[in-house]
Amino acid sequence: MGQQQLLIIVLGLILVAVALAVGINLFRASAVDQKRNALINDCVHLSAIAQQYYLKPVEYGGGGMDYSGWVIPDELVANGNGNFRITNQSATQIVILATGNEVVTGNDSVKVEIIIPSPPQNYQVTPLN
Repeated sequence: MGQQQLLIIVLGLILVAVALAVGINLFRASAVDQKRNALINDCVHLSAIAQQYYLKPVEYGGGGMDYSGWVIPDELVANGNGNFRITNQSATQIVILATGNEVVTGNDSVKVEIIIPSPPQNYQVTPLN
């Protein structure tokens, strides 16, 4: 084989290797982004449940304008997206931390925090990493 043909083969292999590396990195970034969005959706769902509890009168099994007695339902503490736990709870506010099962770097997982205020008209979702 001629020297020019060998050079073309080597350049072709280098281009294929670079394309594979870029493709793997894009796929990884997309997977992390999708996991973060799934955690945000789960947090919004938990927020809706907490707000229902807050607004429901005590006589009907609710909090009667108080978040203090609310707990995350057992079936929603963990799912295919990650784990959820209450990090701060008072009568007027709940903070839930969601830790995903998608590893970003090393042992860092995707984390999302949601703050559910009183009155329950809105909430604040913060991606932590």
